Amino acid sequence: MASKTKEKTRVTEEIELGFIEEADSNSLLSHQFPSKVGGLPAWLSLKPLPTLQQLKCLKCGDPTVFLLQVYAPRDEVEQAFHRTLFIFVCRNPSCCVSNTNSNFRVFRSQLPKINEFYSSQPPKEGVSNPDDHPHAGKLQPLCIICGAAGSKLCGRCHKTSYCSKQHQTIDWKSIHKTICKDSDNVSSPGEVNKPMCFKSPNVLFPEFDLVTEPENYTKTNEKDEQEKMNEYKEFLASEAARSLSEDLDEKELERTATKQSEDDDQFLKFKERIRHEQQQILRFNRGGEPLWISALNKPSEIPRCTCGAERQFEFQVLPQLLNDLNVDSLGASIDWGVLCIYTCTNSCHIGNNYQEEYLWKQDIVKPD
Repeated sequence: MASKTKEKTRVTEEIELGFIEEADSNSLLSHQFPSKVGGLPAWLSLKPLPTLQQLKCLKCGDPTVFLLQVYAPRDEVEQAFHRTLFIFVCRNPSCCVSNTNSNFRVFRSQLPKINEFYSSQPPKEGVSNPDDHPHAGKLQPLCIICGAAGSKLCGRCHKTSYCSKQHQTIDWKSIHKTICKDSDNVSSPGEVNKPMCFKSPNVLFPEFDLVTEPENYTKTNEKDEQEKMNEYKEFLASEAARSLSEDLDEKELERTATKQSEDDDQFLKFKERIRHEQQQILRFNRGGEPLWISALNKPSEIPRCTCGAERQFEFQVLPQLLNDLNVDSLGASIDWGVLCIYTCTNSCHIGNNYQEEYLWKQDIVKPD
């Protein structure tokens, strides 16, 4: 990407583009209200945290892990002076099914300006010591693996906490069995747990700061018609365009060809819109429309919030993030075209709790 100065900022009502940047973990703590990718979640409401049941993958039942969070306050809503949206994903590749969202969980957390956790004064930017600030680990045990609420305790040392049996097993096989009885190397209940970033097995994603800038896009950014036609011809000559079954009848071929043509056109529109900022991993456009990657598998209806209010589109995660997280290099892995997040239009009152919101996953392949 061209060298530009991006600022760490609250997203606004115009279209904002999100980019990742290297950052020290101690500059992405809860009291700094960060937007971030990977690592441990920087919980907004420090207690209660989402339960294991809330964080479970709906396909395999294993706990999901933190993918990213976006700090997106609603200035016009008193109880949403601070407001963060969290996305969690199951890392089991077999749970990643085309155009299905069952391996993702999304939550909204929000707080008024005067709340029980944070000062009403703006936080100081920069690196700081976690122990000097409000932190979820001071109010309840946290899972040493993923940073979620750790309701389970090691039965031998009675010091290290876990969210689930699965994460306890990972820790035991990786390191805990060698240090379990060594009190100097084991966290005690109530301590601020440190993340355990294993190379094998892979649990947490690499951590980055998520910074935003307004989209600067005009029609003059678009390629000329000849460039578009050349790309379209290349796509039609690709393996994807030749994947239609040979035994389809003529009417089915005609119908499918029409849909394929519409899908090709939408994909080209998607590429055109993002090509001027190819490193963008997120597009924020509260109340707007997603930039679809395909003409197929668009939602006809979005479930209402549990309060009864309609949900609106808020932001989407782009496939570039998969490259930045190196998940494509792992063979079979998680995947998506776009992840579209829909939230309560009222940002309804939820106290200190975490309210589940809605994610629509659209891929660039046709549904089965």
